[in-house]
Amino acid sequence: MHLDVRTLRDFYYRHALGRVAQKLVRNRVRDYWPDTHGHTVAGYGFAVPLLRPFLPEARRVIGLMPAPQGVMHWPANQPNVSVLCHETEWPLETGHVDRLVLMHGLETSENASALLDECYRVLGPGGQALFVVPNRTGLWARSDRTPFGYGRPYSLSQLEAQLRAHDFIPEDHVSVLYQPPSTRRFWMRTGPFWERMGTWIPAAMAGGVMLVLASKRYPPTRRGIGARVREPLGALAPSPVAKPV
Repeated sequence: MHLDVRTLRDFYYRHALGRVAQKLVRNRVRDYWPDTHGHTVAGYGFAVPLLRPFLPEARRVIGLMPAPQGVMHWPANQPNVSVLCHETEWPLETGHVDRLVLMHGLETSENASALLDECYRVLGPGGQALFVVPNRTGLWARSDRTPFGYGRPYSLSQLEAQLRAHDFIPEDHVSVLYQPPSTRRFWMRTGPFWERMGTWIPAAMAGGVMLVLASKRYPPTRRGIGARVREPLGALAPSPVAKPV
């Protein structure tokens, strides 16, 4: 179940809790990829709040938004880099992407296996993907006040097993959003304290969101995956319709 793009936009750009979540997750993404000069960086789902630091330095930044969710112009007051696409057919060349981040994409997908195949296809040699998903044991997955309360939450072992089955090699993981998903003044003011505590005792205080970094295994172990090649922007072109004779 994909949330509407307006709901996601309002949470991350107009809601105090959403702005906090955006900052914390984006900082972790930046820690993994401090330098993207000359790289093509893509985000799928509603990952555009995490892509802003890459705009001035990356060779190209692309925001892919699934059709059931909808699309919006991004970034505001700048040339648009977001595009509406089919969930498992992206208008990108095979092996074109160097860095890929998914947020609100995998856990809401109706066909997670095909989606991971598409992630593998667009990544180039040495490419890395960062999967941002709700933590099954965290508080954020249990509350529908935030977008992380929708879709299928993951445990670390579940996500890593699914990635390995699709020829990804998990390299690292981290949890964020240890503060409760509440806008009460006490929880908002003490948020930095909970984040610091969570880094020391993650087993006792499960973070609301997991970030798992994975690299592309090449050559693939799954037969046929390397043969899937599509024309750029082919997913957006209308299909020909046969005329009656």
